[in-house]
Amino acid sequence: MRRRRHRRLRDIPVNALIPNALTVLGLCLGLTAIRFALLDRWEIAVAAIIAAGIVDGLDGRVARILKASTTFGAQLDSLSDFLCFGVAPALMLYLWTLQEGRAAGWAVALLYSVCMALRLARFNAGLANPDRPAWTSKFFTGLPAPAASGVVLIPMMLSFEFGDAVVRQPVLVAFHVVFVALLMVSTIPMYAGKGIRVRPDHVLPALLFVGLLFAMIAGYPWYMIPALGAGYLATIPFSIRACRRLRAQAAAADADSGDEEVPVD
Repeated sequence: MRRRRHRRLRDIPVNALIPNALTVLGLCLGLTAIRFALLDRWEIAVAAIIAAGIVDGLDGRVARILKASTTFGAQLDSLSDFLCFGVAPALMLYLWTLQEGRAAGWAVALLYSVCMALRLARFNAGLANPDRPAWTSKFFTGLPAPAASGVVLIPMMLSFEFGDAVVRQPVLVAFHVVFVALLMVSTIPMYAGKGIRVRPDHVLPALLFVGLLFAMIAGYPWYMIPALGAGYLATIPFSIRACRRLRAQAAAADADSGDEEVPVD
């Protein structure tokens, strides 16, 4: 008789579950934002989206540190991003003011969600390309998902401080949503955090600046977060110039390597 061979399933270490647990936490925060939006508790809903963005920034880095990156985790992260940054903000803005535009308002919300899905699909497809130049990792193509959710909610955040008189106008919000949606699917290079380097003698001032920044955000969140979003958009001309310079340098290096004569024995 042939003996049946049973493969032993190895236990999964707890460390490998931490990144996926963070991703699930972000997913829950996105769903929680929708719940509080249905209850008209807008500040809590926006805070949940911001928290989801912070968690999204952590899960990938934790996975790389723990060497726990998996295909399953990447797919889960993409699905979580779509819900947290594509579906939840669109529903929040629709319930907040876009529904006054009826079908047109719903079309604007749909446009944002569709553009988010396209942006995430393009990002995932780019990760699978092994021939990408190394310098491209310093830039995002188009507005990244977490930043887009923060920028698109700027009118709502400003209303918490300045009231609804101006920033809650459906037409104004609709144009803002369309602008952010088009930025997501554009090919504009935008700075990624991976390209930031701090000199050793600048570490202490950088930490001091970060501490002061977080103190300001904690004290004046609905002023500071819109200001940070607007500041990130203001870097677009500089990121375009930097991307063109690096592309030209890479092209020149490729041309020089191609012109080198191959020694003949």
